[in-house]
Amino acid sequence: MAEAPEPWYATVVLPVLFGAARESYGRAIKVALADVGCGDMPRSGSRLIGGIARNGQPMRELIEDMGVSKQRTGQLVDVLVDRGYLTRETDPTDRRRLTIDLTDRGKVAASAIREAVDRLDAALEADVGPDDVATMRRVAGALVALNDPHFD
Repeated sequence: MAEAPEPWYATVVLPVLFGAARESYGRAIKVALADVGCGDMPRSGSRLIGGIARNGQPMRELIEDMGVSKQRTGQLVDVLVDRGYLTRETDPTDRRRLTIDLTDRGKVAASAIREAVDRLDAALEADVGPDDVATMRRVAGALVALNDPHFD
C-alpha cells in the first residue's frame, strides 16, 4: 500500500501560510465591500472599521490595536473620514482626546466586513470541523502571545 503524499501545506513555512490565510479573508472582505458600494476602502481600513464596530474605541486604543504608528493610524483615519466612513470629534469630557465613530456608510461597511468574515469562518468549519477551527485559534493565539505578553 502506497503512502499518502504529504498535503501541500505541510512544507510551507508558517509565516507564509498565515499570510496566505489572511489574504483569503482580505479577498472575501474586499468583494463584500465592493458589493455594498464601499470599494474605496483603503487597505487597512477594514481592520480599523471592524475594531470600531466591535469596541467603539477612542483614538489611543485604535492606535494600539492597529499595531502601527500614531501617524499612520491618523492618516488612515483621515482617509476614512474623507471617504465618509468615520466621524472624528473632540471628546467632550477630555478635549485632549479624539473620539472616532462610524457614519451610516461606516456601519454598512462594518456589517459587510462582519458578514464576509462569518461566511468564511462557516465555510472553514464546514471543511475541517469546529474542533479544528478551535484548535487553530488556540494555536494562533499562543503564537501571538509568544511575542506580545499583553495577550498572555
